Amino acid sequence: MGLLVISTPSLAAEAYFAGGCFWCTESDFEQLDGVSEAISGYAGGDEANPSYEQVASGRTGHTEAVKVIYDPEVVSYANLVTWLWQHIDPTDANGQFVDRGKQYRSEIFYQTADEKKIAEASRAALEKSGRFDKPIVTDVTKLDTFYPAEDYHQNYYKTHSIKYKYYRYRSGRDQFLEEHWDDPSHRPWLEKKVTQSWQGPDNFERPSDEELKKSLPELVYKVTREDATERAFQNRYWDNKAEGIYVDVISGEPLFSSKDKYKSGTGWPSFTQPIDQSFITVHEDNTLFTTRTEVRSRYADSHLGHVFGDGPAPTGKRWCMNSAALRFVPVDQMAEQGYEKHLSLFE
Repeated sequence: MGLLVISTPSLAAEAYFAGGCFWCTESDFEQLDGVSEAISGYAGGDEANPSYEQVASGRTGHTEAVKVIYDPEVVSYANLVTWLWQHIDPTDANGQFVDRGKQYRSEIFYQTADEKKIAEASRAALEKSGRFDKPIVTDVTKLDTFYPAEDYHQNYYKTHSIKYKYYRYRSGRDQFLEEHWDDPSHRPWLEKKVTQSWQGPDNFERPSDEELKKSLPELVYKVTREDATERAFQNRYWDNKAEGIYVDVISGEPLFSSKDKYKSGTGWPSFTQPIDQSFITVHEDNTLFTTRTEVRSRYADSHLGHVFGDGPAPTGKRWCMNSAALRFVPVDQMAEQGYEKHLSLFE
């Protein structure tokens, strides 16, 4: 299937951020595609396993933070940092919105040198953009310790939804975010959005490879732009049995349906046919000392995989795809994400 990627990222990674009240930060991150869970807790500080009351006193040095569990094949660390900026006031060194004190400061806690580099570059880009009149004061700090908060703080926006909505509205957070982020012209420094619903060829302009390299997870970029291949049996969708459609990860153009997916035994998602051949282009591929048929998406021009003539009836074809080039849209989210016309596939 092309140039082999030697190492494939784990399907789960962790990142740590502080954005004021962790009820809000947890809720905001759990809305982001590719994030499976955000866990409220306490980062830094001198007291081992502190209680909420100790942290709230401001005497332990901890800050309310969240541990974000995410899939790096879907959302990159750079995307997570960008998401944080869009949900905080990065100019406030003494808290966030109605919550005052260092225990409510915004902060990015890095674990590796790469994370530090990404976070600092993103912060510098935001500063340079001139979006805010005051300096960006969010610290980028080496993660020392993280202690999960008490159970009653976890998923507070779900378990106490009325109290949470009232608190959030009164905090002034959403009013600030609306003022600074709702207008797309306010964020010219952000990368172009690459995971999106398909709005037709007239409304899609593929970002440059330079832009894609900055915004896509490394494996996704290598597969879609450098014709690489992810590892068999170690990818997101090879064993996915849910109903829905698979779309191009960059453009959102609809490619394959779960109705045509079958167990090929190869370790990659395999289909008997595409949803619509007009979204597919095929090309002769003479790499790896053999001749194969490469499959690419028409408008994003993403390398998807290859098609072989050893598939089951009725087509006899095996469309062998890379999960990293695809985004799965569950059938119950298709209308919401703009794929209502394809719901007839499941009637």
